[in-house]
Parts: sequence; C-alpha cells; structure tokens
Amino acid sequence: MQRYFINADQFSDHRVTITGDDAHHIQKVMRMKPSDLILCANNKGAVYLCAIESFAEGSVQALIKSRQCVDSELPIHVTIAQGIPKGDKFETIIQKGTECGARCFVPFQADRCVALWKKNKADKKRLRLEKISKEAAEQSHRRFIPEIREPMNLDQLIAFSASFPFKVVAFEETAKAGQQACFPTVLKEMTAGDSLLAVVGPEGGLTAEEADTLKNHGFALCGLGPRILRTETAALYLLSAISYHFELLQCGVDE
Repeated sequence: MQRYFINADQFSDHRVTITGDDAHHIQKVMRMKPSDLILCANNKGAVYLCAIESFAEGSVQALIKSRQCVDSELPIHVTIAQGIPKGDKFETIIQKGTECGARCFVPFQADRCVALWKKNKADKKRLRLEKISKEAAEQSHRRFIPEIREPMNLDQLIAFSASFPFKVVAFEETAKAGQQACFPTVLKEMTAGDSLLAVVGPEGGLTAEEADTLKNHGFALCGLGPRILRTETAALYLLSAISYHFELLQCGVDE
C-alpha cells in the first residue's frame, strides 16, 4: 500500500488534503481511483489508513478511516554524523540509512573530506537529500522522515554532541588493533528511548587529531568488526548492528 508523508496542517475533520508531488503521484503515476486505500503519515508519529474521496486539479481529498498502530522505528534515536563523501555517495547513505532506521543525518566537514559544500550550493544539496530521505521513509514505512542538518565542522559537531548521552566514532585504527568490544558494550548500556550520535569519517578516514579530540569530548572510539569498511558502508553496518541488538534479538529464538 502506498504511503505518503503529509504536513500536519493538511489533516482536518477526519480528512486529509494531499497536494504537490504526492497528489501528482497518486493521480498521474499510480492512477488511483476513489475508494482506493493509502497510508498518510503526519511526520509526528501518527499514521492513518485513508480512502480516496475525490480529485481536483493539483489536489486529492481522502477520508481518514483508522489510525495505524504498527511501530517501525528503531527503539533508540540514532544520528549519523557522516564525513562528506565524494560524488553521489551521500545520497546512497541517506537513502539506505533511512531504510535502516536513522533519525537524523549531519554532513560532517572532516579534515580529509575531498568534497566541499559551498554555501551557495549547500541549501540545494540539502533539499535534494531531504527529498531522498522522504521517499525512502515512505518506501520503508517509517513514521518519521529523518532530519538533514546543516553541515558542521569539528567544533560545531562537538557542541552539537553535548545533548547526547551516548557518542561513538567508527574508527578504523581501533578495528585494525582488533578491539571489537567497544560498540557492543555501548549498545548494552543503552535502553529504549536513548539517543546515540555516531561519527563516520570520509573516504580517507578521520585524522588521529580528530579522533583524539572527539575522544576527549566523550566519544568512544569503536571498531566495526575486523574488516575495514568504506565510508558509504560504515553507517549502514552500524545501523544494522543496532537493529539486530534492539529488534531481532528481542524476538526470541526457539531452542
């Protein structure tokens, strides 16, 4: 069933008005008809089963039939501070990271970043990433669209991290040293509702100075297994490990 994120102010009197690209998708791409069912999320946690009532030029009217109770969000809130990679890798990270449950992404301008987000292009890039995040959230039946923050340098990232009780850095030197216990230990200390900030370096990794600075501000330097991961893989590996720990392991296994 198709899912759409609709602004909260477009819900009223047991109805929802859908406009813009979503209305175009319903009318012209999916070619839906009155009485067809869709899911409408308000990006505040509520998801509703709706039946299409009528069409107008550029808008769709739908009747709210019921509220859905299925929760598809990770039990903990994960923010990924991603060293800005080259090319379109960030788009892949946003898309797949959204599918894996991340709640927020921070473009991190690390020392070894080759790609630079110039101020005159940063807003356009963010809009592009927000569109990708919204579409991925709809496809994966999320209740929230992950936030895309403005780019941050190291000092800004450290200031931003002050409100997070748990902070980790995916650091390849820790992995090379064979130290694998850090990240599992952090996960064991966390409970549902906690927030985690995870830093991933760009293609060249973080410098030793950056790692030391982050460590001195409360970040745990963690290896992500015995293999060295590409920057576009590390965040997805981390999110998958979190999902396994907090979701799959809780299902129980019959002996």
